[in-house]
Amino acid sequence: MTNLELVFPEIFLSLSIMFLLILGVFKKDSSKLILNTSLITLLITAVITFNETLSIQETLLFNDSIIIDYLSSFMKIVTLLAAFLVLLISTNYLKIFRIFKIEYPILILSSVLGMMVMISSNDLIVFYMGLELQSLALYVLASFNRDQLKSSEAGLKYFVLSALSSGLLLYGCSLIYGFTGSTNFNIIANQLSSNEYTLTFGIVFILVGLAFKISAVPFHMWAPDVYEGSPTSVTLFFTMVPKIAALTVFIRFLYVPFLNLIDQWQMILIFLSIASMLFGAIAAIGQTNLKRLIAYSSIGHVGYTLAGLATGSNDGIQNSIIYITIYILMNLGLFSCLLMFKRDNKYYENIEDLSGLSKNHPLLSLSLLVILFSLAGIPPLAGFFAKFYIFKSVIEQSMYFLAIVGLLSTVVAAFYYLRIIKIIYFDKEKEKYDTDHGLWLKLSLTGSTLIILMYFIFPGQLIEVISRINII
Repeated sequence: MTNLELVFPEIFLSLSIMFLLILGVFKKDSSKLILNTSLITLLITAVITFNETLSIQETLLFNDSIIIDYLSSFMKIVTLLAAFLVLLISTNYLKIFRIFKIEYPILILSSVLGMMVMISSNDLIVFYMGLELQSLALYVLASFNRDQLKSSEAGLKYFVLSALSSGLLLYGCSLIYGFTGSTNFNIIANQLSSNEYTLTFGIVFILVGLAFKISAVPFHMWAPDVYEGSPTSVTLFFTMVPKIAALTVFIRFLYVPFLNLIDQWQMILIFLSIASMLFGAIAAIGQTNLKRLIAYSSIGHVGYTLAGLATGSNDGIQNSIIYITIYILMNLGLFSCLLMFKRDNKYYENIEDLSGLSKNHPLLSLSLLVILFSLAGIPPLAGFFAKFYIFKSVIEQSMYFLAIVGLLSTVVAAFYYLRIIKIIYFDKEKEKYDTDHGLWLKLSLTGSTLIILMYFIFPGQLIEVISRINII
């Protein structure tokens, strides 16, 4: 029974999804009820996770295939809260595009359940089950707006390329199972002495599959098209939530079974990090669509996160988690702005549509200024501290080349953020946007902007929470 208590969050979420499916089928016009119930479900699941598992010592369940510890509990809470905020601020958008249907929140919940399984996985099979549950829901979400050709194209592209990456990942899992006789991370760690070099092939294939999921270069090809074609609320979900689960799996997979093989996988992570930072910075310069620009920007930010993981130190892991947490907050603010660029029930996504925004919408422009400066890493905003922590970890491990590339790509990336600010403040104004935004959208933008702006006053709070994560 004690074991079941520790997986109550997953059990509760699974039962809630089944209940909502049945409710949606038998009750007509239940979209609003199901959305509200889904929001409550996510909050309750976060509270259960906080109460049941956050303070517990590392515990292995179900033949050591599930692990419950501080890392898994913290990442689950962040995942649940991020999904909650995505659902909360996307209601008006869904109504305008007439995709406010019962399936949308249920698919979000299903994807979150898959992520929670991934986060707690201590076994390759359990990890893959969680990954596929997450991905299957994301395929449908990407193509949710069936009336738009770009949305259908986004879902198809994501499905085809994701299936390819899943095949590579499964092949890597089968190689590791063949060489070690087990899919359990702890048993694999004990088998390393005899099969060190043969295992490298399996590690490479699994890293390729994981790199695809977080859109790291050179496995990023799906991101710009999927981000642009998907409904904006789904793009927000893509940029925030799956990256949390993928980062946790990266940490678990590399630092539990394969810590002794760090010399072999460290160079792969460094390459992924450098390629993502440089490509993300350079490729975004020529973009005219905001969602495509955010896609390339997210590729660059993934590079910084991987730089922290590549250090092979506990400090690097903690700073990568801090980075992804702050990045989620910045993205929430950025997409809250994007969901406010509405005129006559039409949303505007091009950079030129922001021309002279400050003349008609000074407060919205100020918020966007703060968020873009933070994404560029300008002090004393939260984004600066996120990058500072990463570079500090990298330099402490004497990885100077990685640090130099990171700093150079930060300078290049600052160009396209500053270009948007120039368009907002110095170009000729266009027609005024609507101001009848929902209360939660306004609160989301205000809250995220204030936290980004005031983070430097209490930077130690987040560090203190995350410093309890000890993997090595």
